[in-house]
Amino acid sequence: MNEPFHHHSSPHLPVSVSVRGVMTTVMLAMIPGSAAMVYYFGYGVLVNMVLAVVTGLATEAMMLKWRARPLQPFISDGSIVLTALLLALAMPPLVPWWIPVLGTIFATILGKHLFGGLGYNPFNPAMLGYVMLLIAFPFEMTTWLSPTAGGGLYTLGESLSYSFIGVLPAATSIDAISQATILDTLRTGIMLKQSVGEIRAAHPDLYAGVSGLGWAWINGLFLLGGIWLMWRRTIAWQIPLAMLVALAAMALIFWLFDAQHYSPPLFHLFSGAAMLGAFFIATDPVTASTTPRGRLIYGAGIGVLVYVIRSWGGYPDGVAFAVLLMNMTAPTIDYFTQPRVFGEESR
Repeated sequence: MNEPFHHHSSPHLPVSVSVRGVMTTVMLAMIPGSAAMVYYFGYGVLVNMVLAVVTGLATEAMMLKWRARPLQPFISDGSIVLTALLLALAMPPLVPWWIPVLGTIFATILGKHLFGGLGYNPFNPAMLGYVMLLIAFPFEMTTWLSPTAGGGLYTLGESLSYSFIGVLPAATSIDAISQATILDTLRTGIMLKQSVGEIRAAHPDLYAGVSGLGWAWINGLFLLGGIWLMWRRTIAWQIPLAMLVALAAMALIFWLFDAQHYSPPLFHLFSGAAMLGAFFIATDPVTASTTPRGRLIYGAGIGVLVYVIRSWGGYPDGVAFAVLLMNMTAPTIDYFTQPRVFGEESR
């Protein structure tokens, strides 16, 4: 007696990669750098992360219901959680509660669901939300805590108190615990015709090490997380490598030309959001270029734009703007860098 033959639809091989798995791996790789940010800037980083994640999940559920889409598997795929975390890490820890809430709502609705949801958005949602906040609320988005242990606010209660009711501990003023970032300080000094040496001498407590107090450790740990992602093949190597090489090359050229008014490559590589942008933002599989050659062009374009904006633009760090600008070019880059089809003869 013949046994019945069971037919199964494709794929016939087990799929080991899922959206949820990729998002979880990326979030795990962010833990060391995020922990360093909490150490140097205090519990406000965690407050922003929790507010952004809760807001993102609530907004995602609302939009799915409004679009008559099931909550599962979309609400649990991790994409909105990762977007919220990236947005929270990009903003200063000393912001009112409504800043991460408003930014996450904007990123979720206008950056993701307005275009049809995950896989259809042309722009990185987290960077779209960040740029909106930076343009609309420049004071709140440029007021950073001093990069010392705890950021001057040493308890979770102190951070919550300022976030929700704007109250600081007794005998503590906002001017005493806040200051501009090293990138902003450098940009302001250069605009005032000061040399890099004069800026360093005027801010010895901030301009420490290769890229400012705390920022070298933060970027170094994000670099380690990014290397782990490449080792696991969660992200391709082309975009982060091209971005960092292009950024370093631009910095080297101008530093060799005029070291008094331009910072060396290591400063640019380990300051601001360079490593977070290279490994966790620019590599977004939906909005980035997807062809091998295209990824190199795309990443290099971001690196060049970051340096241009940092050096001559109106904002101290240009990662968000550079990513969004290159998001617009990704479809064209992919169109002109398609790999040759197997068997096609070269002309």
